[in-house]
Amino acid sequence: MRPLILSQIGLAASAAAAILAPATASAQSSTIRDTALSPDKFTFGLTGSGSPGEWRVVDDAGALNGRALAQLSKDPTDYRFPLAIYQPASAQNLDVVIHFKPVSGDVDRAGGVAIRLTTPDDYYVVRANALEDNVRFYRVIKGKREQIAGANVKVTSGSWHSLGLRAQGNHFTITFDGKQLFTADDTTFAEGDKVALWTKADSVTFFDWLELTVLPKPASFLHR
Repeated sequence: MRPLILSQIGLAASAAAAILAPATASAQSSTIRDTALSPDKFTFGLTGSGSPGEWRVVDDAGALNGRALAQLSKDPTDYRFPLAIYQPASAQNLDVVIHFKPVSGDVDRAGGVAIRLTTPDDYYVVRANALEDNVRFYRVIKGKREQIAGANVKVTSGSWHSLGLRAQGNHFTITFDGKQLFTADDTTFAEGDKVALWTKADSVTFFDWLELTVLPKPASFLHR
């Protein structure tokens, strides 16, 4: 697994050195909470077809710091999934939580987080949809999305929500607004380590913060 890489403004050099230590199976968990998401911390990709995402920082009084990273493109292409791939940190085994707000969208109104991403066509993703009032967990293989599990839950448009995905080995736990929704097991992706923000079709979605905890590799994965 790659080292946890963190470049966050305001960290003292000694603290940064500690966080930059490689995360191994025997290491303590390392956590970062990024409350200043901005385009310079991401590279961008697209699953499916249509135009690329349009990612910009916008003012939002409800965001933690009064600003949020927004996907603003309203391209209505149905099978279109803009990705913002986070660069300061990566991990295969992790607990990641995003704070997001579904703002608008007629085809879709969703936000999510992808993990174990190797390419824009290969990853796991959990997403919450305000038009369908549900949370779904998918694997995306060579650009094809396949549902693994899901649950129905109220996802309010224009409100901030938290969405979490914990991955340790083949076991996944999904939370929404601080409550566990469901768990799932899947063996499709074991090697990828990138994390990405995710939207769909014409969804305009704001992202406030991202929290990522690197977890120890489970014993069954130690020799892979």
